[in-house]
Amino acid sequence: MEKVNRTLDCRGVLCPTPVLRISAAMKNMQVGEVIELLTTDPGAKSDVPAWSQRAKHQLLRIKEEGGVCKFYVRKAG
Repeated sequence: MEKVNRTLDCRGVLCPTPVLRISAAMKNMQVGEVIELLTTDPGAKSDVPAWSQRAKHQLLRIKEEGGVCKFYVRKAG
């Protein structure tokens, strides 16, 4: 498991808010740092991977537990 540098809690908010928030948060992070996004939005399962690919960030993994989807994304250079 990668070291998480920041956790972004977007539980209870719907598309496009999780992607907008992770995009904004990434701007304040250093290259190589990892953000953990917590969301209950079912649309995030397709939105976050598509966003990370477009933005060229590395989606490390997706984990689901207790109705919460957790995305781990490393900031690209």
